[in-house]
Amino acid sequence: MQDQEESKLIIEESYIRTLLSRNIKRLREDAKMSQLKLSNESGLAHNFINDIENGKKWISPKTLAKLSIALKAEPHLFFISDSRYTEKEAGMFLNDFQNSFDKLIEEYRGRVISGMEEIQDNGTDDKPEDA
Repeated sequence: MQDQEESKLIIEESYIRTLLSRNIKRLREDAKMSQLKLSNESGLAHNFINDIENGKKWISPKTLAKLSIALKAEPHLFFISDSRYTEKEAGMFLNDFQNSFDKLIEEYRGRVISGMEEIQDNGTDDKPEDA
């Protein structure tokens, strides 16, 4: 039982770390800031910000406060799971969806045509055979 609880805790910690990393990057990009500019605004090292955004480093409450001030974002926004897409992400998603849909249609057409050709080649029709 304890192993399941520890495993669940590790998953939750990993999720929170990923969520925090993605939100910091998203908030930074929404503010049209580079990592270097965020570094200058927050007083944090550029490589530290890069490591945070890549999930390699965890942050203290003091660091969270610095990032919050620099990004002009309430601290809770760093931990909200936001399923909304940015315009760029939505465009990428729609493009991927369209490409997948086009491939699916093309595959379906190929199967239908192949099935029709097979029926013609076999000379089968739907007429019942008379005994």
